[in-house]
Amino acid sequence: MSFSQLTHLECGRCGADHDSERPQNLCTKCGSPLLARYDLAAVRSSLDPAEFARRSPDLWRYHELLPVRSPESVTTLGEGMTPLLPMARYGERIGLPRLLMKDEGLIPTGSFKARGAAVGVSRAAELGVRRLAMPTNGNAGAAWALYSARAGLTATIVMPVDAPEITRRECVAAGADLHLVDGLISDAGRMVGELVAASDGRVFDASTLKEPYRIEGKKTMGIEIVEQLGWRMPDVILYPTGGGVGLIGIHKALNELRELGWISGPPPRLVAVQAEGCAPIVRAFEAGERESRFWEGSRTVAFGINVPKPIGDFLILEALAETSGTAITVTDAELLAELREVAALEGTFVCPEGAAAFAAARKLRASGWIGADDQVVVLNTGAGLKYPGTVSVDAPILAVDAHLT
Repeated sequence: MSFSQLTHLECGRCGADHDSERPQNLCTKCGSPLLARYDLAAVRSSLDPAEFARRSPDLWRYHELLPVRSPESVTTLGEGMTPLLPMARYGERIGLPRLLMKDEGLIPTGSFKARGAAVGVSRAAELGVRRLAMPTNGNAGAAWALYSARAGLTATIVMPVDAPEITRRECVAAGADLHLVDGLISDAGRMVGELVAASDGRVFDASTLKEPYRIEGKKTMGIEIVEQLGWRMPDVILYPTGGGVGLIGIHKALNELRELGWISGPPPRLVAVQAEGCAPIVRAFEAGERESRFWEGSRTVAFGINVPKPIGDFLILEALAETSGTAITVTDAELLAELREVAALEGTFVCPEGAAAFAAARKLRASGWIGADDQVVVLNTGAGLKYPGTVSVDAPILAVDAHLT
């Protein structure tokens, strides 16, 4: 059996087919994101999911459902197979005794962005890309810079000056061509677009959903959750949503697993969690719209979800509709309080985006949308250590001859 069963790319909006054997960005017919498609019949006839347990504990265990053609093309730092942790004390506190956390803070580069970078960089290098460029809110740029260095590619990264400082240091350490912009990720995206347009094909645009393979790395979170639960699905999955690639990817993974016959029954209800200061998906969802509108003046301490107009908004909203899911906002004060409570009760220092998802779980349980018996998975998308400013420290300074009582 082939290492990958990739067959082609398909537009997520108009359904047009595109060649997967050359670098691609958006659909040439309607300008929408492209999705990787696979020969699932071939996978189903030749692979038993029990085989995965005998493979290496990383996301490449699912290589038939990933786009990289050759094992020699894989660029890896050991990403994937992050723990699915019971959150018993915190879950009991908020009325969800079956609460679980998928902890992406333990992955290389400190965030789930390493999944998309591993697969996206691997496929780009396999297709002959030598230089890529991307806008970022921090973590994705750090991941793509480091994986590009691993693969021998050159990376141009543009991020808002307010992005987490550690992420710019990761880019510099990786030798990336880093630029800071006094604005939002949308401003960084415009600059990258201009660079790519003027490059005569020498620079590949690796922006969120403008390259089709980042989502394939992110979808492995969904496959892992199901495998870790014994090829069962949870009742609810909460995902902090900025660009929404992870939520789209999880939904895509579950649809592929269902077509393979490896899972059955109703899908998990997907929840898009956004900050009150930047909530274009929530606004569109509540209005029954199929696309979002640009969110003016967006701002939140959860910088990774500060995306005023995600390019894949229609795919996010489709995923929520198809799974009977919902979209919800939390305030910065709520998510910061939740960050402290999760750490105090469970010993896990989550990122502010992950804390937003925990705050949303509390609110949805209180409203009754999530039931007490539901098995709920919260995605913590990064390490809290990458955001030291979220916790203020006011500890006494002791003299050298002081004594504790």
